[in-house]
Amino acid sequence: MGKKEGLSPDGRKALEELRGISRGLPEALETTTFGHPTFQVNTRTFVVLDDHERPGMLCLVFKATPDTQAGLIDGVRFFASKFGSKHGWTAMRADERTNWRQASELITASYRLVAPKRSVSALDAQTTPSPTRRRTRPSRRAVKVASECRRARFQEGQRLQQLEKVPKSL
Repeated sequence: MGKKEGLSPDGRKALEELRGISRGLPEALETTTFGHPTFQVNTRTFVVLDDHERPGMLCLVFKATPDTQAGLIDGVRFFASKFGSKHGWTAMRADERTNWRQASELITASYRLVAPKRSVSALDAQTTPSPTRRRTRPSRRAVKVASECRRARFQEGQRLQQLEKVPKSL
């Protein structure tokens, strides 16, 4: 899958999906390493679109924790990467049956493993909903204005009642 060979339709779809996923990750950059589309943060790779893992098979290669890697590897959709598997690098088959929601979660987890703290904090700030605003007490000025308005309405009401009591003799 060098620059001259281009990408298959599945490869183009996978690359577009990867671009969409990485677009939401702070400081993520798309580069090319050894002729393969590679996504990095701060010069550290978090996912590669690769065809060297299995002959004729396009794969997403990402970093995972040892526990996650052990739970994923099934020999069909997921397998240990040829390069760096002992460090958590895992390959996922990329084809028409790829679950892109799962891929997005795994790629984001890979990003979190290699990204600097500031980038992870920026990602958390994007994805964490802002806390609901606590209801605060009104300011003293607002209380005073409301009180004056109530007093004015009350005085107006009393004045109207007094006018109604005045006999209409003219």
